[in-house]
Amino acid sequence: MLDLNPDQFILKPVFATIHCEPNWQWKKRDKPFSNYDLFYVWSGEGTLVLNDKPYDVQKGHCFLFKHGDVTTATHNPQDPLVVTYIHFDVNESPQMVPIAHRLVENTTSFESLLTRYVRLLLVKTFGMEIEAKLILKQLMINLLREAEEKVEQMTCTSNSLLETVREIANYIQQHPGEQHSIGGLAARANLSPRYFSQKFKEIIGHTVRSYIIRSRIERAEHLLRYSGMTVTETACVLGYSDLHFFSRQFKKYTGKNPSEIR
Repeated sequence: MLDLNPDQFILKPVFATIHCEPNWQWKKRDKPFSNYDLFYVWSGEGTLVLNDKPYDVQKGHCFLFKHGDVTTATHNPQDPLVVTYIHFDVNESPQMVPIAHRLVENTTSFESLLTRYVRLLLVKTFGMEIEAKLILKQLMINLLREAEEKVEQMTCTSNSLLETVREIANYIQQHPGEQHSIGGLAARANLSPRYFSQKFKEIIGHTVRSYIIRSRIERAEHLLRYSGMTVTETACVLGYSDLHFFSRQFKKYTGKNPSEIR
C-alpha cells in the first residue's frame, strides 16, 4: 500500500478500541471479509485463528485481514483482550500489502497513530477525513517498514555468519597443527557448538572434523614434498603423536603412503 495516495483509502464507519468482556469470543462470520480490517492487540492474551492457522496473541500483535479472510478468536477470561479494529478499503489494487500478521516492535508510535485515528472519527473535527486517511497510510508504512527492516536484519545476520564461518575455516587452514576442537572453534565464532557445526557444514561443504583432517593432510603433503622433513617430523609438527595413525589417515585422503610422497 506504499504506492497508494492517502485519498485512495476509503474510510469505513466500523472502528473502535474495546475492552473485551470475559465471555467474549469472535465467532466465524457468515461471509468472509469484504474489506480490510486492521486489528491490533493492546493487552491481554488469547488465540486468533486466521484461515485455519492459529496465533497466540498478546500485546503488540497486529493483523491485517483482507478480502476473503475467515477468522475466529477466543481469549483468557482472566486476562481479557483490549483491541483496536479499523475497517477500511482502497479504490485501487495496491502493489505492496503488509503481511497478515506481525508483532509490532515500536508499539508506542503505532499505538499513538491508532489512538489518533479513533479519536478523529469519533469527534469528527475539521479536516478529519483527510487526516484519518493520512494516518491509515502511516500505519501501513509502519507495518511495511518493520517487515523490510526485519529482512535487512536477517540479511545482515546471514552475511555476518557467512564471514564468520569462512574466517574459522581459514584459521583452521592457517593453523593445521593446532589441536582444534568443535567447542573451541564454536567459542571463537561466538556460536553454540551444535549451531556452529550445522552452519559450517552448510557453508563450507564439509563437517568441522573432516575439514580439520583435510587441512592437516594437505599441509602434510606440502611439507613432505618441499620442506625436506621426514614423515616422523611432519606428523609431529601437525600434532600427530601416533605415526601409524597419521600414515593411515594420510593414505585414506591421498591414496598414497607418506613415504611415497617424500
